[in-house]
Formats: sequence, structure tokens, C-alpha cells
Amino acid sequence: MNELKVLILDDESRITEKLKYHLEKRKFKVFTANTPAEGFKTLEAERPGVLILDVMLPGMNGLDILTKVKGEYPNLEIIMISGYGDMDMVIQAMRQGASDFIRKPFQIMDIQLAIERTEKFLQLQSKLEAAEDRGVLVSKQLENLIEKDFVGVSPQIKQVLKMALKAAEDGDVNVLVTGENGTGKEIISRIIHYGSPRQKQVFAPVNSSAIPSALLESEFFGHVKGAFTDAREEKKGYFELANKGTLFLDEIADMPFALQAKLLRAIEENKIKRVGSNVEIPVDVRIISATNKNIEQLIDDNEFRIDLFHRINTIEINIPPLRERKEDILPLLNHFVANFAKKKGKEKLGVSPDLVKKLEAYHFPGNVRELRNMVERAMILSDNDTLEPDDFLLKGENTQKASASPVVNAGFNIDDNERQLIEQALKQSDLNQTKAAALLGISRDAMKRKIKKFGIEIVKDIG
Repeated sequence: MNELKVLILDDESRITEKLKYHLEKRKFKVFTANTPAEGFKTLEAERPGVLILDVMLPGMNGLDILTKVKGEYPNLEIIMISGYGDMDMVIQAMRQGASDFIRKPFQIMDIQLAIERTEKFLQLQSKLEAAEDRGVLVSKQLENLIEKDFVGVSPQIKQVLKMALKAAEDGDVNVLVTGENGTGKEIISRIIHYGSPRQKQVFAPVNSSAIPSALLESEFFGHVKGAFTDAREEKKGYFELANKGTLFLDEIADMPFALQAKLLRAIEENKIKRVGSNVEIPVDVRIISATNKNIEQLIDDNEFRIDLFHRINTIEINIPPLRERKEDILPLLNHFVANFAKKKGKEKLGVSPDLVKKLEAYHFPGNVRELRNMVERAMILSDNDTLEPDDFLLKGENTQKASASPVVNAGFNIDDNERQLIEQALKQSDLNQTKAAALLGISRDAMKRKIKKFGIEIVKDIG
């Protein structure tokens, strides 16, 4: 592939130099600058296709630079990076023309993938590479917008995609996506958004079960200064932040009953009131909801409003569990193997027929997400050219091996035992968090959370 020019503008030279080193190894032509003046000079001289821009810079705010650069170089792709970004800043940056926003600390792969999602990269790639047929069901452009690959060959998953793309044609219809954990409900929701007339607007995902009950109304509708004790300044809620775009309400069934009436009113009237204010604010938001629960049963139990249910599921899309579409296991397996080989700079491993048989006989309680984690773990730990059944430890199998049995000495205290296991896994993997997570059978994000929870000292990522 021809080299794509990338300019990194960050006041920390250790970040610019480390990014430059790693991105050049990935065949990008990289320039660096540590001040806005240097950055503008390089922009004029080199005309790069992508700018990686820090928000906090000496003498000039990154968002101001973003506005200035987009005015002078409208076709330049800009990826914002910051350790201080909240939802307001992210959405402001995207509305001002940023193509992506990455929070510090980050990994090199985060930046690489952000570059590979840009239109400049995709245009260059399309000229030099033929399209691959590997079971991907959506276009390359849509695939990169949703940041995930949608893979499968079964009639069930093709029908799901057909319904999603049909729902996407109408930019206003509300959609309810149902299915077990790990089936890909958010991926389908992103396909609906990015395949719709709202695709250039905000896609705002909100986990309805992750927000404290006391803050729910403020988070959804915003508040004015002084509305309650900690309201020191006015704040926009998710409805305002997602105006003209899509609000994705994950775990909608877990929303408190009292808030459901206010959500219903906002959807029906296309107006909201911030907490502490009587001023009505018009909003234009498309609602996509998701749940792994039986909402009709919750309605019978008086835990979910039937009028809200009818309002959010004009179209309902159910994603079948992986065990009901076993023909998708092999293409997903091959896809994840190729994907992780590329990300981790490894040779692509083969897949034995016995492994496929083993996986097709498994019930996959964690669905596609579980398979993905299995493949990542196996790719890290396997020393063979081909993935075999023994490389995949399925739920219910004996996962202890005599050579690597963890020893805990903390009695029955769960936290103490968990900390010891994490420390042993880190030690065995030479402090490599990804390998340690694989040893423990958890995701890298979960590993990060546990390291933070127990205050375990470890070398930080870039940033």
C-alpha cells in the first residue's frame, strides 16, 4: 500500500516519538510536532491525510485548532486524543469535524485502527486492494463505520441484517433489538444508525443499568445550575447531546419504572425539560433500544410500562444465540483468527477440523463475544501452527493444569484470592496485561478494572 501521511501534534515528545516509531513500522509516513506553530508549518509543507491532535496544547486549545484546521484543510481527517474528554467534549469535537476521539491512556492499536477507519485510508486501500469475501455481510464502508465486523452465513443472521438495513432506511423509526448477552446487539444498532440518513450525526450509547438511580433524570435530560446540591453548572443530557442523531439505550429493561414515564413523554413530544427548569427544549432523536430480558414478562409483573414498550419497538429485531446457528461458528472462527493475527503481528494459524467439531457441540452461553475471547486467548498461548481442541477451554471443563495451578493462601476471602490470582497471572506473563487476562479467562478491559480496583502496580500504557 502507498504510504499515508500522518501528522502527530502533541506537546509530549515521548508520545509523538513512540507513536511515530510504531506507525512507521506499519507503513505510514509520519511527521511530528509539539507546538501548534510547528504543526501548522508541517501541515502546509507536507499536506498529510490524517492529523492526530491532542486536546491540551500550549498556547492554543486543541478544539480551536480543530476548527482552524478544518477551515483551511476541509478534507483532512482529524483524530482527537485527550486524557480529559467527557461526553460534551467528544460530541463537540465530532460536530466540528473530527473523525474519531480517543482517550488516554491508549494503545498503539487504538490509533492504528482509528487511522484505518478514516476515509483517506479507506480510499487508498480501495485503490490498492481487492475486496475479500470472508463471510462479511455488510459493505467495507459500513463495516469500518461500525468498528466491528459482521460475519456469518446462516439464514438467521442474514435475516437479522436484512431487517436492520430495512430499518435503517427510515431515519426516524424506533427499533428494539433483543437477544442474549454477546450476540451483537450494539453492532446491529450501529449498523442501523450508520446505514441511515442520520449516519453523519452522533451515535450516543447509554447503558441504562450503569447510571445511579439518583442521577438518571439528570443524565438523560440535563440540569440547570443549582437544580440540586452538586449542580454547580448547567449540563446537557443525552437527549440534547444526541440531537439529530441516535440514542442507543442498552439494557432498557433495567430502567427504573419512575423514569420510564418521563422517557415516554420525551419520545412522544420530542421535547425535554432539564432538571430544575420549566423551559421546553425541542429534540430530534432516533431511539434504538436493546435488552436481553423478556420485556413482555416485565410488563405482566408491572415492572415495565406497556405504553413505552409499544413506543420503542415499532420494529423489533431478535438476534438468535450462536448455538442456534452453528454454521456461523466456522466463518466467525476463521475471521477472529485472521483478525487477531493481523493485530498482534502473528502468522495466521490453521484451524483443525476436530476443533470445529468441539465448538459446534458447545452451547456458547456467552455467544459470539465468548468465541472471540476464546480465540484471542488461544492465539496468545498457542505455540503450534494449528489451533487444536486443547487450545480452547470451554465452560465446564477442568481448566487447571498441574504446571500452572494457581496457589492461593487467603482462606475464603474472595477479594484476597482474586488479587493473588491476578498478581500470579501478571507475573507468569511478564506483566503483559493481555496475556494475563487470557490466562484468567477475562477480557483486557476487565483486567484493567481489576488492576485499578486492587491498586496493583504495573507499567502504564502510552499516555
